[in-house]
Amino acid sequence: MEENQVQNGAKISSSVTEEERIPAEEDKSKRKVEILLKSVGDTPLVKKKKWMVEPDRTIGSIITFVKKLVFQDQNESLYIYVNQFFAPAPDQIISNLLNCFGADGRLVLHYSRKPAWG
Repeated sequence: MEENQVQNGAKISSSVTEEERIPAEEDKSKRKVEILLKSVGDTPLVKKKKWMVEPDRTIGSIITFVKKLVFQDQNESLYIYVNQFFAPAPDQIISNLLNCFGADGRLVLHYSRKPAWG
């Protein structure tokens, strides 16, 4: 759809289609969120710090994932913090945290084997 607008005596033409303005729902569901994992204290480092995850994943699934990367004993405790600020509940959804605490489309998560902040 082509739109013509007159603004301050100048004609502005836009050839942006409706499809370009509003992404399809299936496109939204395929988008992934970048999370940056940072170790706190004596917690082992992950080799790869940046990960792309589905926006509907929970913090609980991220905890399980990080435990597999970092610990040999899966029964060891792991605490996740958002921006060194607070520990979200395990059922908290990544997309909600990104909307509230993300910056530049990225969510920074700190992980620790001991309570650190909060």
